[in-house]
Amino acid sequence: MKPYAESCEQNRDPILAVLREVFADRRHVLEIASGTGQHAVYFGQALPHLSWQTSELPGNHAGIHAWLDEARLPNVLPPLTIDLHEDAWPVERVDAIFNANTVHIVSWPAVERMFAGIGRVLAPGGILCLYGPFNYGGNFTAESNARFDAWLKSRDPESGVRDFEALDRLACQQGLVLRQDIAMPANNRTLVWQKMDRG
Repeated sequence: MKPYAESCEQNRDPILAVLREVFADRRHVLEIASGTGQHAVYFGQALPHLSWQTSELPGNHAGIHAWLDEARLPNVLPPLTIDLHEDAWPVERVDAIFNANTVHIVSWPAVERMFAGIGRVLAPGGILCLYGPFNYGGNFTAESNARFDAWLKSRDPESGVRDFEALDRLACQQGLVLRQDIAMPANNRTLVWQKMDRG
């Protein structure tokens, strides 16, 4: 039985509207933390010009394979193993990276390592799209996000809604410049950075 996340069904169309624009001239996308695989199948079908590389921890690979086997999309690739606690990623170079709803789940050191990995594999000129809830100036943008943060911390004190400014500092350290900060439904945002060519 395929895994299913209701949130993926609820947010996929607003995210797709953004990806149609920012990934229009991209070719090879790495999705960090593909979760159930629902996003990969939906976006891969809607954006056939992209080669969409899924990734996850090994325990989630079977669920992603279930979605991929059913969809049979030639441009959506089987999951690679990416562990944000490990420095080595089995990816050489991509021109786009997508991640949804991860930075508030994992610890801050894992977020730092994620951005370091992004810096290693994202080609100059490449685009990073990060979707989720974010704080600004240390403040929640909605009461629902404050409740969500409290719930996250009750499960894992190292998790929580992250400050945009802290994420942007990590991005800047990897040569990424913020291009767009897009309001999304349910008090979420999509942050779009581009990697500069330091050469």
